[in-house]
Amino acid sequence: MPPSGIPAKRVLSSKEATLFKELLGLYEAKQLKKGLKTADQILKKFPEHGETLCMKGLILTHMGRREEGLDLVKQGIRLDLTSHICWHVFGLIQKGEKNYEEALKSYTQALRFDKENLNILRDAALLQTQLRNFDGLVETRHTLLRLRPTLRQHWIGLAVAYHLNGNLAEARKVLEHYESTLKNVPDYDSEHSETLVYHVRLLEDMGEASSALALLDVNAKSRAIIDRMAIMEFRARLMSKLGMDGADDAWQALIEQNPDCHEYYSGFLSSRGIELGTITDENREQAVRYLGEFSEQIPRASAPRRLWLNIAVGDKFRELVESYLVSGLEKGIPSLFSDVKALYADPSKQQVIEEVVEAQREKLAAEPASDAASEPTTYLWTLYFLAQHHSKLSRHTRAISLLDVAITHTPTLPELYMFKARVLKRCGDFIGAARFMDEARMLDLQDRFLNTKCAQYRLRANLVNEANDILGLFTKKDAPSPGADLEEMQSLLYLMEEADAHVRKDNMGLALKRYTAVQKVFDEFEDDQFDFHGYSIRHFTINAYLGLISWEDHLRSHPAYIHTALAASRIYIRLHDDPSLASSSTSTGHLTDAEKKAKKKAKKAAQKVHDETKKATPNAPSANEDKGLEPGPMKDDDPDGTKLLQLPDPLERAAKLVAPLSTLAKDNIDAWIAIYDVAVRRKKYLQAVKALNNARSLDSDHPELHIRLAHFRIQVSSLPQDPPAPIGPVVTSALARLLPEELSLEVFNSQHLQQHSTDAKAILAVAKVSQLLQATREEVENAVFAILAPDVHMDIKTALQVVGFLQVIKSPRTEEFRRGCDARFELSTVFKSPSDIAAISWNASAAMAEDTKVETEDSN
Repeated sequence: MPPSGIPAKRVLSSKEATLFKELLGLYEAKQLKKGLKTADQILKKFPEHGETLCMKGLILTHMGRREEGLDLVKQGIRLDLTSHICWHVFGLIQKGEKNYEEALKSYTQALRFDKENLNILRDAALLQTQLRNFDGLVETRHTLLRLRPTLRQHWIGLAVAYHLNGNLAEARKVLEHYESTLKNVPDYDSEHSETLVYHVRLLEDMGEASSALALLDVNAKSRAIIDRMAIMEFRARLMSKLGMDGADDAWQALIEQNPDCHEYYSGFLSSRGIELGTITDENREQAVRYLGEFSEQIPRASAPRRLWLNIAVGDKFRELVESYLVSGLEKGIPSLFSDVKALYADPSKQQVIEEVVEAQREKLAAEPASDAASEPTTYLWTLYFLAQHHSKLSRHTRAISLLDVAITHTPTLPELYMFKARVLKRCGDFIGAARFMDEARMLDLQDRFLNTKCAQYRLRANLVNEANDILGLFTKKDAPSPGADLEEMQSLLYLMEEADAHVRKDNMGLALKRYTAVQKVFDEFEDDQFDFHGYSIRHFTINAYLGLISWEDHLRSHPAYIHTALAASRIYIRLHDDPSLASSSTSTGHLTDAEKKAKKKAKKAAQKVHDETKKATPNAPSANEDKGLEPGPMKDDDPDGTKLLQLPDPLERAAKLVAPLSTLAKDNIDAWIAIYDVAVRRKKYLQAVKALNNARSLDSDHPELHIRLAHFRIQVSSLPQDPPAPIGPVVTSALARLLPEELSLEVFNSQHLQQHSTDAKAILAVAKVSQLLQATREEVENAVFAILAPDVHMDIKTALQVVGFLQVIKSPRTEEFRRGCDARFELSTVFKSPSDIAAISWNASAAMAEDTKVETEDSN
């Protein structure tokens, strides 16, 4: 008879029970081949032993036979639903597949049947941290500490769990109790030191600066805390919060250690009652004096002299900025303009900078040739600075003329060609910009940065294959394509630029494929934190770990994620609005002959690599081979992105992309517009109203908001019946606040036009609303063509949006508007006809081949 409470199917004979224990040991030792044989021995006599089936499935999964192993695990669970081993194995496999929520459910089931299993508890704690289930984490860490109170990491784990859950007081109690139990701590124990630093940080976060300072001083004197810089920074910060007399001395000691750290100067001034962010006329002179003293004490430090410029005004600013700029120009600092351009927020400082540098240019230009020749680089960098200055102020013609003078002066400086490319890009001449960036690259063909910038500018000129030719110079030669290698290396720059290029070419499949790749990169960033949940607690890297958690929580506020989420959601919305695009918008339909050949070549290369890999990999794994639980690289069965276009529920995919933006991009009005566009199509009217309210709080006159307000009124009024309570009344009242019922859409539209009659974006928005109101095409066209009036402010991006809108409504006057824009933006090439573009284009591939030939000849 089996023991009470144990299922009969789980009971093994003495021999097989010994074999099962041996099986567990073999798995832990990664002796997979022997473990598989042992499992087969047990199953030969007990074919329905669920735990053995699960262990065999786990071993097969490690050996790369994932499907077969997963089937065995599921079969084993069905045979023994009350075994913690079966559920633990299933959780391990789900964790390997990064299905953390399901893995945690499996671990929870396992703990129901073995509540004190340390391995399961530890794994469950990691999963709870990954999923930010901090209430459950505290409970799990309590259980671990109760079971093993002698392990230091369990005490720290519980304190961190309380900290993450927002209960700092309990975290403090745990640390104090832990520290009171310590005996005979060795000298210079880095783990103990890190724990004490964490304790000080915790007290500071609780607002108990005096207790934190006392703890810091005691342990610093006893050398229990061995991080010297941490001691100095905490002491300076805590003394400032307490208003102690020695705070400024503490900050001064830090400044002597690192004289170019702006935070230290800010802390010093704060201890003297001066806040750098809120300088007043009363303390301005005092702040300037303090920074001047630091500049005299540490003459090589640039930070105090740069901070001077932020707070000085009038004649004092002119004196200081002249010294700063002339010194930088004489030293030939390429980043000088980037350093001071933040000052341009103040128009008076912007004017002074222009006058100072122009005077320097005139002085150098007027010097005799013999004198000028002694310092030729000063004149060169002055021209470079002025070109950046005028381009910043949209005086692009003046910037180009200065760059031409500089290039004539020194034709071998890559920065000149690079910035001329940037100016041409700002003017709308993407082809010219790519050509000048290529000239910069030619000056140093082995410079990876120059080659990368060249590829970026080619992508902006929609020269996708030519850009990949450049990128292929530095990617793996055995990769299927340069793009595949860069995707593997998580190059966000490449993925976004190529995706944007495909959008401009109306190649939605490949664009969506690249945008999806960017999303996968952020998913991997999120998954990568998992290993640190256990590592950081074991190795006591607590402070860095808490910083990691905070960074991961704001991961999707990264500009790259926001850009790709918005762009991909627009594609999904287009697919929802017009499902026929999924079948008609195949990537090859928009490719040139050269692009089709390149794509065919890339496919052949990918197949060759796949075949070689298959030959090199034996069918049967070696005896102790562990291919891991994580799935291997998947074969790309959708090289053109066609399947992505045809996936069901595009709106649900768009909703998933924009969901994080509601909390992580609250100040981005484009994010709220995208959230509205998705929500209103999903008939989530409360979400749509919330998005409109948030957008209005950011900019009530935004052109896109104007369109959405009209769209929402039309959408709600067209419903066959009001939304059911309680949603209906809330939506109706919210819409009435956004757009009063007595105000007709025609009047609303005309009022917006009157208020923003010189804003091209507003005029375009009015035209789009007129289309929503079913105005005639002629009326819409007339509204659009008002943008070409001389007094209307229009940039190239808006002009391109107008051209796109005219193409959508199939206006016969599209070319007329394009010609008008071409005349208005003289330096731009984006509005030229295809024949004109062909005439000004250059063969980038041929130029690259010639460069390679020249480089080879030079090396020989």
